[in-house]
Amino acid sequence: MNKRTLAIVILIPFLALTLYSVAQDGYVGLFEYQMQSPAGWQVLVDLVIALLLVLSWLVPEARRQGKNPWPWVVATLFLGSISPLLYLAVHGGKD
Repeated sequence: MNKRTLAIVILIPFLALTLYSVAQDGYVGLFEYQMQSPAGWQVLVDLVIALLLVLSWLVPEARRQGKNPWPWVVATLFLGSISPLLYLAVHGGKD
């Protein structure tokens, strides 16, 4: 399975889950829930670390492909994993 297909397979149900969660609790509610305990903080910090690692790949990869990486970086700050998954779905290639 190539990167693009894998990204789409992951993105679609994850996007549905995200939309459902935002509809139920609101965008800010996603964060408020995590801030209620040290375990929630740990999950948020882990997500930030993981997304920084993803961005350390995405930025040079986008530049290599002649794409402006900054819209993807900004989108990642607001949308989390959705943005890198969408990047792979759009620009993932056949690897």
